[in-house]
Amino acid sequence: MQDDIFKLIWWVLALPLFGFLFQALMGKLVIDNLGPKIGRTMMGAFAVLPILGSFAIAANITAALRALPEDGRSRILTLFEWITVGNLSIPFEVRVDALSMTMVLIITGIGTLIHLYATGYMSEEKDYTRFFTYLNLFVCAMLLLVLGNNLALLFVGWEGVGVCSYLLIGFWYKDLNNSFAANKAFIVNRIGDWGLSLGIFFLMFMAATTLGVTGQGSDPRWLSYDVLLPNIGVMLENYGHWPLAAAAILLFIGAMGKSAQFPLYLWLPDAMAGPTPVSALIHAATMVTSGVFLLNRMSPLFEAVPVAGAVVVIVGCITALLGALIAFGQTDIKKVLAFSTVSQLGYMFIACGVGAYWVGLFHVATHAFFKALLFLGSGAVIHAMAHNQDMRNYGKLSKYIPITFGTMTIGWLAIAGFPFLSGAFSKEEILLETFASKLNWYGLPIGLIGFGVAMLVAVLTAAYMTRMTFMTFFSGEERWKLIPAHAGHGHDDHHDHDHHHGDHGHHDHGPDVHNFFYTDAEMAEIAKRTPHEHHHDLDENHKPHEVPATMWIPLVVLAALSLVGGGWLFFGVQLPEWLASAGVVVHHHEEIKSIPYWIQKVLAKPIFWAATAAFLLGVAWGYARYFKGLPEKDGVDETKWTGFQKAASKQFGIDGTLTWGSINLGKILGDISMAFDKYVIDGIVNGLGGLSKGFGNLFRSMQTGYVRGYAVLMQIGIVALLGYFIYITMIGGAN
Repeated sequence: MQDDIFKLIWWVLALPLFGFLFQALMGKLVIDNLGPKIGRTMMGAFAVLPILGSFAIAANITAALRALPEDGRSRILTLFEWITVGNLSIPFEVRVDALSMTMVLIITGIGTLIHLYATGYMSEEKDYTRFFTYLNLFVCAMLLLVLGNNLALLFVGWEGVGVCSYLLIGFWYKDLNNSFAANKAFIVNRIGDWGLSLGIFFLMFMAATTLGVTGQGSDPRWLSYDVLLPNIGVMLENYGHWPLAAAAILLFIGAMGKSAQFPLYLWLPDAMAGPTPVSALIHAATMVTSGVFLLNRMSPLFEAVPVAGAVVVIVGCITALLGALIAFGQTDIKKVLAFSTVSQLGYMFIACGVGAYWVGLFHVATHAFFKALLFLGSGAVIHAMAHNQDMRNYGKLSKYIPITFGTMTIGWLAIAGFPFLSGAFSKEEILLETFASKLNWYGLPIGLIGFGVAMLVAVLTAAYMTRMTFMTFFSGEERWKLIPAHAGHGHDDHHDHDHHHGDHGHHDHGPDVHNFFYTDAEMAEIAKRTPHEHHHDLDENHKPHEVPATMWIPLVVLAALSLVGGGWLFFGVQLPEWLASAGVVVHHHEEIKSIPYWIQKVLAKPIFWAATAAFLLGVAWGYARYFKGLPEKDGVDETKWTGFQKAASKQFGIDGTLTWGSINLGKILGDISMAFDKYVIDGIVNGLGGLSKGFGNLFRSMQTGYVRGYAVLMQIGIVALLGYFIYITMIGGAN
C-alpha cells in the first residue's frame, strides 16, 4: 500500500503531455468560440494547471521517498516492454529516487512559475496556444529525460527537449534572426548529441560483452541504470581504463552541447532572441542543466576514470572564465544574463569534474532560483521599457517598477555571492570542494586550477552583475528621456525581439500561411482599441510601468527561494546524504565533518571569507564605475569603448571563428562523405551489380537452346568427375 503513491509518477509525466495535446487540438477552437479574452484566460489556466499538478504529485512522492530508510529510497516502475533485441531488453521504465525527484521538483516548480508568468507576458500574441503547446511538450520531454531508468529513454527525452527548444527559440519565425538562432541551437546541439550517441553505443557494446553475452542468469536490461552502473567495475576490469574513459568523454560531449560548454556554447546567447519565458525555462532552469544531471547519474562511470574528470574541469574552467569576460561587453540585458548562464554552467562542471557531483547539482538548484528570477525580471524591465533591451537606454528605473527592482536586487545579490543567500551557499561549496580536491593529471593539480579559476570568476560575476543592475536601476539620469521623440529604439544591435504582437518586422520570412501573426490592419485595430497598452518606440515621453500580477507574483516567489533556498537545501534537505541514496558519488572530507557546519561556515573556514571578499571586490568595482552615471566608455558611442570591451562585445572573435570553422569543417566532412558514398558505397553496390551482370551474361551465352551443345557440356562434366575420382584413388593407393 505504501508503494502505491510511487505509481502516481506516471501522472507526473502524463499531465504535461495531456496539456500539450489539449493546447494543440483545442486551443484555437476554444479561443475562436469564447473570444480572445475569455479563451486566452482559459487556455492559459489549462497551460499552468498540468505543470502545477505534476509539481503537487511530485512533492507528495518526494515526501514519501524521504520517509523511507536511506538504502530503500529507490523505486523502478515499468509501464510496458519497449524494445527487445536478442538478449537486450529496454523497457519503458522510470526511476523514482532522490536525484530524479530533485530534478522533477525543479522542472515542475520553476516551470509552473514561468508558465504563470508567460500567461501575462504572451497575452497579446495572436497564436497564444501555439506557445503553450511547445512549452508543455518541452516540460514533458524534460521529465522523461530525468525520470527514465535507461540510456535509451534519456536519449529520447534529450532529443525531445532539443526539438522543443528549436520550436520555442524560433517561435517568432517571421523574423530571420529568430529563425537563425533556432537553427543554430539545433545544429550545435547535434554535435553534442553525436557525442552522446557514440558514448551510449560504446557503453552498449561493453555492457553487451560483459553482461549480455550468454543471456543466462543475468538481467537483460543491461542499459538500465540499476544494472549498468553497479557493473562499471567489472567493465573496467574487462576493458581497461581508456575504453571506459572514451565512453565517459563522449557522454560529456553530449553534456557540452546541452549545457553550453566551450566550444559548444555558441547557441545559447543567440537563443535569447526567443520570448523571455523561454529564456527563463530552457536556458536557466531546465534544458541547460541536462548535462549536470547526466554527470550525476553516471557519476560511478566518471569516478572510475579520473582522466574524464580532468577533461570536465578544464572545459568547465574555460567556459566559466570566458562567459564571465564576454558578459562585460554586452549591452543587451538578456545577453548579459545569457553569458552569465554560460559562466555558471562552467562553474557546475568544475564541481562535477573534481568529483563533487552533488555540489554541481546544488548549484543547479540555486541557479534555477536566482537565474529564473533574473530572466523573468529582465522580461519585466523590457516590458516596462517598450521592449527595448539596451541597458544604455535605461537608468533610475527603481522608482518606476519597485516590485521588479526589489526582486531583481535579491537575484543580483544571490548570484553575486552575498553571504547566506542561495547562490553563496552553493558557490562556497564549489570553492571548498575544488580546494580540497586531490585530482591531478600528468602532474597538473587540476583541483587547485579549478579553485583558482572559480575564485576569479566569483569576482567577475559580482562585477558584471553589479554593472547590469546599476545600469538598469541606478546610473544617474533617466537615459531614455534623452532620446528624441520618433527616434526609434536607439540601440545598435538587432536583438530587439521581445515584441508581443508577432509583427517582427525587421525581416520578412515569407507569407504567414498558418495565420500565426497579426496583420498590419489587425495591429492598427489593436492600437486604436487599447492605445495605453500599445507598444511604441522608446522616446522622451515614455513612462515605465510595473507588470501585471501574473508576472510579478512569480518574481516574488523566486525572490523568496533565492533568499532562503540554499540554506534550506543544505540544512533541511541535507543534500549530500539525500543524493547519495540515489547512487550519486559523494565524498565527505573529514575537515568538514569534524566541525559543526554553521561554526566552520562563519568562523573556521577561510573559504567563507574568501568568497565574501570576492563578492565585495566585484560589487565595489561596479559601484565605483556605474552608480553615479553611465561612463563614456560604456555609452552609445562604441568608438570610445576600451579595447577589452570591444573585443568582449564580439566574443573575442570566437563565435565568428568557430562558426566559420564549423561551416568549413562541415563542408569538408560533407565532401568526404559524398566522395565516400560515391566511390566506396556506390562503388561496392555498382561493382556487385556489374559482377552479377557479367556472370549473368556469361551464363546466358551458354544457354543456346541446342540439345547437342548441352550434351557436350554433360560429357565434359562427366569426364572431369571421372578424372577427379581416378586422381583421388591413385593418391590413396600411394599412401
